[in-house]
Amino acid sequence: MDLNSLINALVLGLSIASIWLLAAIGLTIIYGVVGVINMAHGEFIMLGAYSSYLLQSYFGLPFLLCIPASFVVVAAIGLVIERGLIRYLYNRPLDTLLATWGVSIVLMQAVRLIFGSDPKYLAVPALFSSNLQIGFINLSVFRIVVMAVTALVVAGTWFLFYRTRFGMQVRAVTQNKEMAASFGINASRVYMLTFALGAGLAGVAGSLFGVLNIVLPTMGTAYVVQAFLVVVTGGGTLLGSVFAGGLTGELQSIFAAVTNDTFARFLLFLLIVVFLWFRPQGLFAPRSVRR
Repeated sequence: MDLNSLINALVLGLSIASIWLLAAIGLTIIYGVVGVINMAHGEFIMLGAYSSYLLQSYFGLPFLLCIPASFVVVAAIGLVIERGLIRYLYNRPLDTLLATWGVSIVLMQAVRLIFGSDPKYLAVPALFSSNLQIGFINLSVFRIVVMAVTALVVAGTWFLFYRTRFGMQVRAVTQNKEMAASFGINASRVYMLTFALGAGLAGVAGSLFGVLNIVLPTMGTAYVVQAFLVVVTGGGTLLGSVFAGGLTGELQSIFAAVTNDTFARFLLFLLIVVFLWFRPQGLFAPRSVRR
C-alpha cells in the first residue's frame, strides 16, 4: 500500500467509524445507564429509517428535517415500550434480553405488515449525492454529513450527561440507585427518559442509514451486530464507544484496502474476540459498580 492509498483508507475509516459509532451510541446509553441489553436496538434503527420514509412520502418533509423528527418518533416508541414492558424487568438481565428480543420480532413484523417487504428509498438533496474531491482524496458528501451528525450527537450526549442537572441525576442513579432516591431523585423517571433517549438516537442513525442502504424491515440486523461490538469493546461507556468505534472503523478500512471487505470483517472480528479474551471489561471499564 502506497502513502496515497493509506491516507485514503484512513479518511474512509473515519466515515466507517462514524457509522459504527452512530449505530452504537444509543445502545451505549441504554446499557451503560439502565443496564439493559437491548436486542431491539436494530429495530429502533429500522424504525428511524421508516419514520423518515413516511414523513417524506406522506407529509413532504425535507430530509434534513426528517432526522430530528425521526428522533422524536422513535424516542416516543421507546418510551412506550419502556413504560409498558421494560420497567418491570430491571435487574433481571436474562428476562430483559428475551423481552427485547421478542420486541424486535414484533416491531419487524409490524413494519412488514404496514409497509410490506419491498425496499423503500429515501430522497436526499442533490448536493448530498455528489462526491468531494480534495487532491487524491475522494469522499461522498453524504458520508461527510454522517460524520458531522455523529460528532454533534457525541458532543450533545456528552454535554447532556456531564454538564446538566439531568446528567448528574443519571450518574447518581447509575452509581447507587437507593442513595440517589434518598436525595429525591426519581430513578424510574431517569430510566424512562434514558431509554427513550437511546431509542431516539437509534432513530437518528436509522434516518441516515436509510440513505446509505435501502430501507427494509430487516435492515437493523446488520447494524446491531456492529453496535454490540463497539459497546462491548468500549466497555459500555461513552468514551469507550468513541475510541472503539474509531479504532474498529479505521482497522476495517485498512484491512479492506489491503485485502477485501469480507476478509477485512473476518480479521476485525477475530481481533475483537482475541482482545476481549484478554480484556473482557473492554477498553474503558466503568469506574464504579452498579448497585
